Amino acid sequence: MSEKLGIGASFPDVTINLVDGGTLDLPSGLDSKYKIVLFYRGHW
Repeated sequence: MSEKLGIGASFPDVTINLVDGGTLDLPSGLDSKYKIVLFYRGHW
């Protein structure tokens, strides 16, 4: 398990697989001044 992010820590570079088959590179794929990422597992 990775270490938790602390206050002021940089978000690590991660590639996420999307449900439509595409990918999203974080944080570089978010082109905005403010960035919020919410992970929702959905219904199993």
